[in-house]
Amino acid sequence: MRTGMGMRGSIAVLAGAAALMTVCGCTVQAPDGDGKARSPVHIEVSRTAPADEKSGSPPPAGTPAPAPAPVGLWSRGDSGPDVRELQARLRQVDWLFDGPTGTYDDLTEQAVKGFQGKRGLPTTGRTDSVTWQRLLRMTREPGKWELYLMGGQPAAAPDPRCLTGRVLCISKSSRTLRWMIDGRTVMTLPVRFGSQYTPTREGVFSVYWKSRHHVSTLYDSPMPYALFFSGGQAVHYSYDFAARGYSGGSHGCVNVRDEAAIADLFAQVRNGDKVVVYR
Repeated sequence: MRTGMGMRGSIAVLAGAAALMTVCGCTVQAPDGDGKARSPVHIEVSRTAPADEKSGSPPPAGTPAPAPAPVGLWSRGDSGPDVRELQARLRQVDWLFDGPTGTYDDLTEQAVKGFQGKRGLPTTGRTDSVTWQRLLRMTREPGKWELYLMGGQPAAAPDPRCLTGRVLCISKSSRTLRWMIDGRTVMTLPVRFGSQYTPTREGVFSVYWKSRHHVSTLYDSPMPYALFFSGGQAVHYSYDFAARGYSGGSHGCVNVRDEAAIADLFAQVRNGDKVVVYR
């Protein structure tokens, strides 16, 4: 009876041990024919990674990160100082010849397309971040009179001497002319002055002669809508200013590039009206 109980007890012990070893990842083989137990055998358990772990695996080392999509900056119809700078930089690389105007017009769109196509960029005509960065690397920051080559700059505050009466108030610092009546600005025009060797005189003057179809006897050049205020110096329309902007200069006169505006001004100004030229 004890022998039977001992055998069942031994079997129970062996079964418990086998179960324990199975839980630990190992198992025990049955004894050999000579009664010796074999060494434990390790069980390798393979496991397949879930789909989400596969998709989340990091890319191979050295794989370049995808380039960010270009960000749109300006396109046809936009306006402002940023567009003016874009146009000035396009002029520096000879893709734009007019302006800057500060308005993204059809000429600007065509210039951007040409610049993009030359450099292998998508020729959309719209300025995106990639196009802009490429243009920045090829150009320098434009100066004030590059930005306002053809006018459009804000006028300086009027000189105190301009605040009474009928006055042509002309600022050299902002290169503008205000036509003022009793302190009110009627119109503002961009103007150009004399060069270093033929400067425009500063001070207070008055219009003493109006000549609609004047031609300079000294330089043999047309001076339409001339309003003479100091010797041979006058406010007048300039074909050269209209064509080249601030790239050129006068022989001392105050040039106006807008023919329609100077025609209107010529009709309003009278002999004896005050002229103030100041810094």
